[in-house]
Amino acid sequence: MTTTGVAPAEAATTEPAPYRWRWAALFVILAAEVMDLLDAMVTNIAGPSMRADLGGGANTIQWLGAAYTLSMAVGLITGGRLGDIHGRKRMFLIGAVGFTAGSLLCAVAQSPEMLISARVVQGLFGAVMLPQGLGMIKEMFPPKEMQAAFGMFGPVMGLSAVGGPILAGWLVEADYFGTGWRMIFLINLPLGLAAVLGALRFLPDGRSPHPLKLDIPGMLLVSLAGLLVIFPLVQGREYDWPLWTFAMIAASAVVFAVFGWYESRRSRAGGDPLVVPSLFRKRGFSGGMIVGLVFFSGMNGFMLVFNLYTQLGLGYSTLRAGLAMVPWSAGMIVGFGLAQAVKRFGRRVLHGGALVMASGVFGIWITLESVGTGVTPWQLTPALLVTGIGMGLLMAPFFDIVLAGVEPHETGSASGTMTAVQQLGGAFGVALLGTVFLGLLGGGVGSAADDAAPALRSRLAAVQITGAAQDTLVRGVHDCTHDRAVAKDPAETPASCTRLEGDARAASTSPEAAAVVGKALEGTGRTAFQEGFGSAMKTILWVVDGMLLLTFLVAFLLPRKAREDEDALGH
Repeated sequence: MTTTGVAPAEAATTEPAPYRWRWAALFVILAAEVMDLLDAMVTNIAGPSMRADLGGGANTIQWLGAAYTLSMAVGLITGGRLGDIHGRKRMFLIGAVGFTAGSLLCAVAQSPEMLISARVVQGLFGAVMLPQGLGMIKEMFPPKEMQAAFGMFGPVMGLSAVGGPILAGWLVEADYFGTGWRMIFLINLPLGLAAVLGALRFLPDGRSPHPLKLDIPGMLLVSLAGLLVIFPLVQGREYDWPLWTFAMIAASAVVFAVFGWYESRRSRAGGDPLVVPSLFRKRGFSGGMIVGLVFFSGMNGFMLVFNLYTQLGLGYSTLRAGLAMVPWSAGMIVGFGLAQAVKRFGRRVLHGGALVMASGVFGIWITLESVGTGVTPWQLTPALLVTGIGMGLLMAPFFDIVLAGVEPHETGSASGTMTAVQQLGGAFGVALLGTVFLGLLGGGVGSAADDAAPALRSRLAAVQITGAAQDTLVRGVHDCTHDRAVAKDPAETPASCTRLEGDARAASTSPEAAAVVGKALEGTGRTAFQEGFGSAMKTILWVVDGMLLLTFLVAFLLPRKAREDEDALGH
């Protein structure tokens, strides 16, 4: 162990005093995070209402979310660097004002095209606003408070993930002042105004001490590379993964390689690269990119699939599905608190969080396996609580460890890159787990319908439907449930279901028989749906646990502690 030879009192005089308004500024930054997380999810809930009002095809709802994700992902690295060049407070304000204006454009949209364009505006300005927060936290907080500040992101993300669907569903159903779905964007106006006023009052002025210029060629290269990888990840599942999606991903790897070569060359020539190459020589940052990519892939993918399972498979309302996730958010807050108590253990806290989270996910599997299709939110609560605790433990030290070694002139580049990796990981996880889940779903629902066929035949025979008519209805239930499970547009009724309704009417010999047949077909279809969804969900849980185990392993790439002095104190 080395010593500095500086007395404590003398050392204290050489360290600048912490920024006075740092905790108030943190809540302004977190408010911006909340706006982003809410707006990233609201169209999943309110999309059908938007389409019913504005029109558009089956892919309209998909593009309402994709436009936001794509525009934000391609702009994040550039947005982070702009904070170094022009000042993080200034760019945060520009991003917040632009994001709020984009929300207003969304609220007054009169066509699908206008709404999608407004979502692009939101995403671009969000890419300017969000990276500034991580950089300012690193500037404002002393090392001993840094983990607590970064650790707040975990609970906020969890609460937003739960609260977003609840808020969106409530606002659409409440239809305040006849605004319908538009209120989910109008609510951003007071939130955005509060963020702007809070930023003006509490955020510190600051930029890189070195005069910098924006790397235009680098910006164009990384934006193209980001578009080439994010677009197929977001839209590939919608188009059944055609060859061009894989060609785009391969092309993105080439463009990223060219970007890396160009940035290294620019740095050696004494220029100002968009991404500072020295960042990747820091173990905390380079390891953090890999850990973040793996972890956010698993987390985002799991949250998508779990929401599909509860709402489509179990038939929960939006409100009930959101409330079912409350234990997860509560667990994250508990995990964050525990992490502060054991933060001296550094990377081992993150490792412990990954294992606790994996045990919680396994607990969900045990619950589904033992309870079956009638599972309730209360029965899921213990496992979701443990999952949330693990996630809180994992995320609390993560950003601190990754950004601790970043120099002031690298902060904007590091923040933008880190946030971009979150977006890339989320898009990859949604694409991977969503595709696997939906791929399993059709076969699972069809098999469950076949398993329920004997009971259905008995109920049909009770009203004298036998022979070819019975075979037609049993086969129709299989086809209808399968096609409904794999349908890209849930609002449209599959042709097989329409045909089944006609066959049921033709086979019924009386109104009483028609009522019995209708109830039998509906009950069998619902049971097949629940069992098929449950089977697919249980498989996904194994995949998520595998991704958490991978997170545990790649976390060894991180340093044991965020800072060398903490490492010394821990011995």
